[in-house]
Amino acid sequence: MARRPLPRILSKDSAQIARTQLARSRELARTAADSATDVLHPLITVSRGLRRLAAAGRRRWADTPKDKRGPLLFLLASLFLVVALVPYGPLLAVVSVMAAAAWHGRDRTPPAPEGPDEAQTERLQALYEALVPYFAGPDDPAPLYAHGGEWEKAFTAHEFEDGGRVGHLVIRYPAYFPDGDPEARARVEQLLTVKAGRGREYHFAWDEEGNQLTVAVLAPLPSDLAAQPFVTGPGETVLGFTDPSEVQRTLPLSYGEEQVDIPPVVWRTGIRSTEPHLLAMGHPGSGISTLLRSIALQALRHGDVLIVDGGGTGEYACLTGRDGVLAVECALPGALASLEWAAQETERRLISINLARQAGDPPPEDTRRPLWILVDRPSVFAHLAMTDGRRDPQTLLQVPLRHGRAANVTVVVAEQFDSAEALGDAVRQHTRARVVLGTAAPRQVETVLGVPPHTTQPAHVPPGRGFARLGTGPVHRLQVPRTPDPYDDATSDTDRQAVLDLLPPRGTALEPAPAPTEALPTDLTKPPADTAPLPAEAVAAEG
Repeated sequence: MARRPLPRILSKDSAQIARTQLARSRELARTAADSATDVLHPLITVSRGLRRLAAAGRRRWADTPKDKRGPLLFLLASLFLVVALVPYGPLLAVVSVMAAAAWHGRDRTPPAPEGPDEAQTERLQALYEALVPYFAGPDDPAPLYAHGGEWEKAFTAHEFEDGGRVGHLVIRYPAYFPDGDPEARARVEQLLTVKAGRGREYHFAWDEEGNQLTVAVLAPLPSDLAAQPFVTGPGETVLGFTDPSEVQRTLPLSYGEEQVDIPPVVWRTGIRSTEPHLLAMGHPGSGISTLLRSIALQALRHGDVLIVDGGGTGEYACLTGRDGVLAVECALPGALASLEWAAQETERRLISINLARQAGDPPPEDTRRPLWILVDRPSVFAHLAMTDGRRDPQTLLQVPLRHGRAANVTVVVAEQFDSAEALGDAVRQHTRARVVLGTAAPRQVETVLGVPPHTTQPAHVPPGRGFARLGTGPVHRLQVPRTPDPYDDATSDTDRQAVLDLLPPRGTALEPAPAPTEALPTDLTKPPADTAPLPAEAVAAEG
């Protein structure tokens, strides 16, 4: 049977034509409305004036005492009689009323100033003078930046906020400025941050081809969004929320009693993920534990979670004994046993998946359920292991990190900046998704993310605020959803109940299988196609 062609309305060209026609129709309607407004403007003005005159007459009549309303009516009647008897009186009266209505109906809104006022001009001139040492060249015959020069040539667009500070600025700079040098760009960005106004977040967009720098003030990210079920699919984890201009997706969230759409930073894991593992860095109190709790609550919807807490502060005690939580280890022996089991489980999954593929079968059911390994502060266990003469637990993460994507195993490691040197090479190489939370120096952020962010940090950084970068993608501003420890006394009742509602019910936690004393060799050969598997009774009889 011949394949029927798709209808024309479903083709790409037809859709493009339809969008073009729709845009053209909107433009025609807008033009017609503007033309009608211009034609009817005198009538609109006269009608507005008549309404204002009538309202003034009613107010005058209401303000007139009752004992004087009779003489006033007699005076008005005499006036109308005189107008009626005078030649061309009615015509002159109508013309006079129309002229008065046109005068009173005029637009009295003061025109907006075309340029900046005196204070704004001084601020722009100060910015221009501050940029002269960075953008001026000694051999430039016609310098764009010079002391005492005109800022109008350098600043092509500018906007101010209500407080008089710069809100948006487009800066031209000479072509010989090394805009490809990160240090040169960082110096200019730091200067603009100081001169344009402290305490705000700025976004810097460098246009190397057009030799323009766009500076925009960013609105603060909402820091009071509580933990809640997110509308995501399997393999998708919401790390936090970012600016609407950075992502093309929004999530419906409950914000108090309202329903709002917030753009998220979605991290995709699984077999087809290019960033299967994550590394989070920050200072104490920056919200690293909050991020791991948020990830654990989302991972428990579709998989199993193993938590290794090197801090030992009980930040994850609320997850102990919950369905899907394999273990929450806070001591070195338990951490070593759990991570050794995780490495063996990763190998077991790889072998099972490989045998199923050789036999032409789908992966087994016990390998499809995702396994999450959350490790908080592994440097603490590394120090304890070195003291006791044991192996570093990070060495047990090499197998899940290297082969976790194929085995549906995801590793999340969180560490503080003061112990960053203790991270192993496997953690640094295989964690392509990166998060930096809290107040951090630009050099520290660049070291973790690989590139410097195009935005600045606010003066006061709330917990869970930072930057995120997935693989080689752009750097996003990030605000982690508020997911505090429900067992903490400082947690409010609203946040505590929000986290407790997301916790799975308590059940019998699965204990990690102990490491075998002697590993048996695994047969990776595929059985012959014509050989049927032996029944269980025969296998038992042979044993």
